[in-house]
Formats: sequence, structure tokens, C-alpha cells
Amino acid sequence: MSSVGVVVPCYRYGHLLRQSVGSVLDQPGVDVRVLIIDDASPDDSAERARELAAEDPRVEVRVHPENRGHIATYNEGLLAWCDTDYAVLLSADDMVTPGALTRAASFLDAHPGAGMVYGRYVRFDGGSTLPAVRTGRPDWRLHDGQQWLRRRFEQANGCIASPEVMVRTAVQREVGGYDPALPHTGDIEMWMRFAAHADVGHLGGVDQAYYRVHGANMSATYLRDAGIGDLRQRWAAYESTLDKVGDRIEARKELEGIVRRQLARDALWRACRAYDHGRTQAEPVAELVAFALSTCDEATHLKEYRGLVARRWIGTNVMPSLRPLVLSAAWRRFRRELWWRRWARTGG
Repeated sequence: MSSVGVVVPCYRYGHLLRQSVGSVLDQPGVDVRVLIIDDASPDDSAERARELAAEDPRVEVRVHPENRGHIATYNEGLLAWCDTDYAVLLSADDMVTPGALTRAASFLDAHPGAGMVYGRYVRFDGGSTLPAVRTGRPDWRLHDGQQWLRRRFEQANGCIASPEVMVRTAVQREVGGYDPALPHTGDIEMWMRFAAHADVGHLGGVDQAYYRVHGANMSATYLRDAGIGDLRQRWAAYESTLDKVGDRIEARKELEGIVRRQLARDALWRACRAYDHGRTQAEPVAELVAFALSTCDEATHLKEYRGLVARRWIGTNVMPSLRPLVLSAAWRRFRRELWWRRWARTGG
């Protein structure tokens, strides 16, 4: 039976610990150990954690006398404590679904070349009734690490929330932990380092975790910054990946160019949307454009930049009223292009 260490960092979420830890202890077919790390919560989180440890010998508790921050807390559990076959990082406000650890451990048992495996997560708002989840037989998919890494560079974004991931502890030690310089995108960067060292597994057709959505999520603050904080953090994650494991990445130069262009497109598109909705005074348009120009040398040749120039020429007062016409024209162009493609394929 494979052993799984589950690290549960907690700060002011003591009232949610029983539900979170309970979802782990109920997992069948795996030897589970849980470490709750309370990061000097000012409430009764430490006391609630100790209550759980007193009830089940599989639960351990560490309490920080001073707050060390989430990155240091994550790394303490994953790198200094975890000595099991596999590891999971589960925030105290999230949960794993029934059988999730068993499904993930079975995949890693069967694929020794995989450094991590993940599945789908389900968002929920913390209501009394959990959303329905799929817990049947998963569709196993093993992705070559380099191909999975290329996909991340092409999309310039992560596809993982974190509670749905299980990692191989030996690979975790090889790649290292979360980077303190990346407080918001350290997970994206670390997954890419995993892919540079090993293959990546995916469990299709099942739901592996419940991800709680609320105003206190750590990602909420920088996402509220109209996307500019998100863009900067995403670029920092890719830049860090290239610095740390660039020698392991195939076609490194090509992928760097791809992610630079995609991030520039995202920034310019957001600037265009500000014109479309008449929000150029409220949105950081100048910062978005500056980010695009500094990130990608080809930014002025992108169609999003041309669209922005057109919107500037039209003006902020007129553009919102023209938006329905612009969308209608775009739809007509799309239908015309589709007709020509069908005509060319069928010969008329």
C-alpha cells in the first residue's frame, strides 16, 4: 500500500479543518499521514488542529510561534516533513473528493516515470451542500513532460489549482519547493519544473478536489488589479522557469518567444476591452500596453495592437456605442470565411 503525506497549511481556517482533514482520513486503499501547520493564526485554529490530532494518530500538528507566510509553510511540509511515497498540498479551506488519493496513487504506482498527476477540481462556495462530483474509474493519460511544458508556454497560464495534484516525493525533492519570489504563481512555476524533470499524468473523467471560492482566497487581491498583477506574476513564473531549468527545456528559445507573444496579446486584449466597455479611466490601460511592449519586441505587429490603435482613433466616447456593430461585423467575417473554407474543401 502506497503512503501519502498530506500537508495542510492553516491560517485562520480552524473552523474548516475538520471538514478538510476529514476528507483525507476517509480515503481508502492508501496509507495516509496528515500534517497540519498552523502559521501563527490569531484565532483558535491551533486548538482545533490539536483536537483532530488527539482523535487520530495519523494527524500531526505544528504551530508557528510567528507567522512565516504561506510559501515557507508549504515548503516546510513538502520538503522537511514529508517522507512518504507521494505528497499532496491541501489548503485548510479545500477538500479532496472521495477516492481521490487512491486514484492518484494508483496512477503513480503504475507510471514510475511520472513526477505528478492531477485531475479536475470542482469550485464551491462553502455552502451546506457540496456539489456533485464524478468518482468513478478515471481515464489515465500520461503526457510527455516536454510536450506538457510546451502547452503551458503556448497558453501562458496554468491549468491547475493545487488541491487536485499528487506529486512523487522523490521528484519533489529533486526539483525543490515553492519559490518565495513568486507568492502568487509559485505553483505554476513549480509544476513546470516538474515537467522538465519527469512526465505528467492526468486523470480524466473524475473530479479530484473541491476548491473553495471566497473573497479571502490569496489569489483574489492581485487578480482584482484589472489583470496587470496577474500578467506580471505569470511572466515572472515563466522567466523563473527558464532561468532554473532552461537547460532541460527543448526548443527553449522558441518557447520563450511564444510565451512572450501570448502574454503581450493578453495584455493588449485587456486594454482593448477597456475601450469597448468605456472603462479606460478605471483600467490601467497604459500599464497594460507598457507591459506588452516591454515583454514582446513584436508587440506592435500583433493584431491586438492594431485593434487598440483603431480604438484609440475612434475614441473613448464613441467606442462603447460601436461595440455591437464591431461584434456583428466580426461575426459576418467569420461566417464568410467559414463558407469559403467549405467551398474550397468541397469544390463548390
